[in-house]
Amino acid sequence: MITKEEVTEAQQKWGNGVVQIGSLKESREKCEAFTSQFLDDRYAFDKTVLFKPTKCEIEQFRPSKAEAMSYFIAGDDRTCSEDHGFAIQPWTKVRFENHGMILEESRAIAMGNYFFTDLNGNEAKVEYTFGYQMSNGELKIDLHHSSFPFSH
Repeated sequence: MITKEEVTEAQQKWGNGVVQIGSLKESREKCEAFTSQFLDDRYAFDKTVLFKPTKCEIEQFRPSKAEAMSYFIAGDDRTCSEDHGFAIQPWTKVRFENHGMILEESRAIAMGNYFFTDLNGNEAKVEYTFGYQMSNGELKIDLHHSSFPFSH
């Protein structure tokens, strides 16, 4: 059975990875290499991933590693023209507040808010649902839905 602690640890690794990506933005080669490894480590792109990032309007869904890479770091060779590099903002901290979790033998789903802190200390609140599957003893994301809270 997947535990709450394992999900929390996976979330912490994801948040730390996003912060690390932003810290490498001045060295494109290092940033690309780290982001590629981050996507391999955190996501199940060797299988099926349902990925709906926050800041996407035209190409809303990103089922491939190349499309996720485009979303996280953009660049001249980005796959999706609307991308500006979400993770190279940069962010100094990512904090999860879980509303709830469904824990099963080899799957888990977590839903709540996560908060991204910018260089000025401002937090951006984003709603998320992450689905995880156990793969070789490591939780990998196979469902990532993220959106800004509704406002009138």
